[in-house]
Amino acid sequence: MTGGAGPGDLPPPGDHPFLLAIKPLVDAMGGELVAPGQATGDDVVLSWEGRDLVAVRLPHLSDSLDHILAELERRHGVPLPELDRKTKQSVVRVLEQRGAFSVRHSVETVANALGVSRFTVYNYLNRENAAKAPTDKAAEQGYRQ
Repeated sequence: MTGGAGPGDLPPPGDHPFLLAIKPLVDAMGGELVAPGQATGDDVVLSWEGRDLVAVRLPHLSDSLDHILAELERRHGVPLPELDRKTKQSVVRVLEQRGAFSVRHSVETVANALGVSRFTVYNYLNRENAAKAPTDKAAEQGYRQ
């Protein structure tokens, strides 16, 4: 965020409660706040009381995966390759829940970040899906009865 007085500039962060409210969300998704006058076609311009206040520049999907991996590393407090197997499995579960594996080459990216093979990541994913399957089948059978 920039703080200036020009017409395309954002107000200083302390000057508007809306900017303070959305900044943690934008940071968490790896986005960037830009002045409305600097918005491009893919940016989302947000208005407050009828006035364009800020634009949110969303990250590319591949950048989002890197951002999520960095956030998970910060959350765990150690480099991802140093996590134990069970924690790495939970990281893969979180990534799957967040749709990370819909990005091309994501399994390779995750495997490199965790310090494991692609085969291991697929095993973690298969184990998670197998654990869900009995619940899904039981619910499906209960629904049909």
